[in-house]
Amino acid sequence: MKAAASPDSLQTLVVIGNGMVGHHCVEQLIARGALERYRIHVYGEETRRAYDRVHLSEYLNGRDAESMAMCEAAFYEQEGLHLHLGEPVLEIDRHTREVVTQRGRVAYDKLVLATGSYPFVPPIAGAEGASRLVYRSIDDLDLIRDAARGARRGVVVGGGLLGLEAANALKSLNLEAHVVEFAPRLMPVQLDEAGGAALKARIEALGVGVHLSRATQDIKPGTRYRYRMRFAEGEPLETDLIVFSAGIRPHVTLARKAGLTLAERGGVAINDRCLTSDERIYAIGECAAWNGTVFGLVAPGYQMARIVAADLCGAEETPFTGADMSTKLKLLGVDVGSIGDAHGVTPGARSYRYIDEAGSSYRRLVVSDDGKRVLGAVLVGDNRYYDTLLQYAQNGIAPPADPASLILPLGKAAPALGVDALPATATICSCHNVSKGAVSAAIDGGCTDLGSVKQCTKAASGCGGCAALLKQVVEHELASRGVEVDKSLCEHFAYTRQELYAMVRVGGIETFDELLARHGKGHVGCDICKPAVGSILASCWNRPIQDPHLVPLQDTNDTFMANMQKNGTYSVVPRIPAGEITPDGLIAIGAVAKKYQLYTKITGGQRIDLFGAQLHELPDIWAELIAAGFETGHAYGKSTRTVKSCVGSTWCRFGVQDSVRMALDIEHRYKGLRAPHKLKFAVSGCTRECAEAQSKDIGVIATENGWNLYVCGNGGMRPRHAELFATDLDDATLIRTIDRVLMFYIRTADKLQRTSVWRESLEGGLDYLKDVVLNDSLGLGAELDAQMQLVVDRYECEWANAINDPEKLKRFRTFVNERGGDPDIQFVQERGQPRPAPVRAARVIPIAEEIV
Repeated sequence: MKAAASPDSLQTLVVIGNGMVGHHCVEQLIARGALERYRIHVYGEETRRAYDRVHLSEYLNGRDAESMAMCEAAFYEQEGLHLHLGEPVLEIDRHTREVVTQRGRVAYDKLVLATGSYPFVPPIAGAEGASRLVYRSIDDLDLIRDAARGARRGVVVGGGLLGLEAANALKSLNLEAHVVEFAPRLMPVQLDEAGGAALKARIEALGVGVHLSRATQDIKPGTRYRYRMRFAEGEPLETDLIVFSAGIRPHVTLARKAGLTLAERGGVAINDRCLTSDERIYAIGECAAWNGTVFGLVAPGYQMARIVAADLCGAEETPFTGADMSTKLKLLGVDVGSIGDAHGVTPGARSYRYIDEAGSSYRRLVVSDDGKRVLGAVLVGDNRYYDTLLQYAQNGIAPPADPASLILPLGKAAPALGVDALPATATICSCHNVSKGAVSAAIDGGCTDLGSVKQCTKAASGCGGCAALLKQVVEHELASRGVEVDKSLCEHFAYTRQELYAMVRVGGIETFDELLARHGKGHVGCDICKPAVGSILASCWNRPIQDPHLVPLQDTNDTFMANMQKNGTYSVVPRIPAGEITPDGLIAIGAVAKKYQLYTKITGGQRIDLFGAQLHELPDIWAELIAAGFETGHAYGKSTRTVKSCVGSTWCRFGVQDSVRMALDIEHRYKGLRAPHKLKFAVSGCTRECAEAQSKDIGVIATENGWNLYVCGNGGMRPRHAELFATDLDDATLIRTIDRVLMFYIRTADKLQRTSVWRESLEGGLDYLKDVVLNDSLGLGAELDAQMQLVVDRYECEWANAINDPEKLKRFRTFVNERGGDPDIQFVQERGQPRPAPVRAARVIPIAEEIV
């Protein structure tokens, strides 16, 4: 055992900056045993420890800030490692080798600058009055959220990567979003003209206004909105808030004051070892400039961090010689990819282009003049080509005789590059510099599954863009060693969900016990297989989920047919098909809410949510709602939730079809349908798209000649734009097509897989799905039709079924020996409505479960 170093023998290392790159440097130092050499002091301006800025937009979608942290708090509690949050460094005194903060001075032997960058706000007259909102940190997002309260419209100045992320943030806050870009196209650094045009078309289809070639001259008070933006050319634009995302600038204030050499175009000048003009000071990440270039992605910053950590610990590391700036993104749900020489500036470079104006998709492949090397690519609308093209470009793999085949529609394109064709040096994860050889070594070292490889190598733990390729490599490497890749659902079923679905359907199996006895092992199942099988049985046979043999398969929400809230109470959501409701219905819901002191809220799916119901109250509440003509809205299940609609041709002067009638028909048809994940629909009466159909699993938009059908879109954590599937369908054909799409999804999807992810995983993509559904290429059409009709015919309101069965009602007791409620629940007021205070969260649920 190595003796601990004497405190007097340790040098002091100061790291200024606790962003992603600074933190990664500290991680690499610790992994290399730096605490045996150094006392490490880390200074951060923010009050939070390093967090994931790559997925910053998830914060506005409900992700907790703490969950975004790059490490547990205990990491910085190691002896010899000191984290100073909310303590910016004010000065670097190179003569005394000290850093100066408001709390004093700390001497250093070595220093790492990881100060990152700051958002550039153009010098626009009136910008100060617009509060200078920027999109860079969690604190910035809190300010944007505050500014959005009561606002109707928001504008982002800047149409680059962060600008489009900011626009997505504004949409998530229910604002009308606009993007103003000085250049003639969006993402001008990554995309060429045609790629920018395709991205613009897709983003405008999502309801985001795009204003290109706009130079903002000044910002003044508006008339209809808070601010009025005046441009050098074009009509002015009014808005309630403005977010500036016009690029970044290296944060070099400390370096400049300390007299370090700066690059001509910004950034602290560094050499191949990331050393500055002072041999004791390193610079990494967005504050550093190598050969005059600043790299604005996290992967090059991580690469610099590894080089510095190795140098400080006396280890060898490949010098920094620049970085690959290839990126794979999803912006407002739209796939965007840029690889290598995307603009084809290499002398002699030739380009192949595939343009789909109808679908707003674009692909460009750039190859060398002799056609033997892939130099770069641009992708808009479909990133499934990205991994293959990236490996061709990075590893010098010769393209096919016809390079254009690499970007043709799937089914016509060249086969995807198999992972067996990749050399050991091929980079799988650029964020953490993990090669195929490193993955192979991890498996040789004892890793036997994807999770352990991720933990060992950190691959796919950065931006996550390599996750699919990593999975393929791991499975290939395991198979090549004779290790069978286990795709079992769980320890009880050695099958995938798709295989179990086929067994249930073909075998006519209607209970979990029968399926377990015929195709599984064990006696009771687990929390993985029981809900999955419960969903399969419901999708196939649509029996009431409260039947005794089905109840043990349900999770808490399905068990009590209500969504449990964080304070232990439940929400009640009656179905309001297409959002259409009578005055008497509104009065009935209001009366129930008032009687049971329920908090009420209109949902985004045109329903009314009633919060705060206690377990024992649920049957009484539903009895009153059912008597008033309502039925369950299935808000608790992985099933059809809502069919949103505009008012259509009945009322709207722009409507061309009766969208409400169609939405009613669709909701009443699919309201009992259970699926691998929740399903949301929308019907718009014209192309103005007021129902936002193109963000739903199934979206229908009226045309003069019928209906256009869009499929496999969704919001949430991974928003995705739905894709046009068929045009000008009559009513009967529309319903039959939806039947087949949904039933094919239910038949082939993985457990808890949303339609958008399922669509991305289909080999052959949208063209394949069209062939199956529209052309009946697999001969399944009649079978899918019959399966859906069985589900439709067997529908019954689950709550109506339950309240008419005394045995089922026994489940809805808070206590075994008491029919009343929980006396500890107290009600408080929230914006004038009652809300149960979170006193004892759901501790009674296991007791209630035992009585059945």
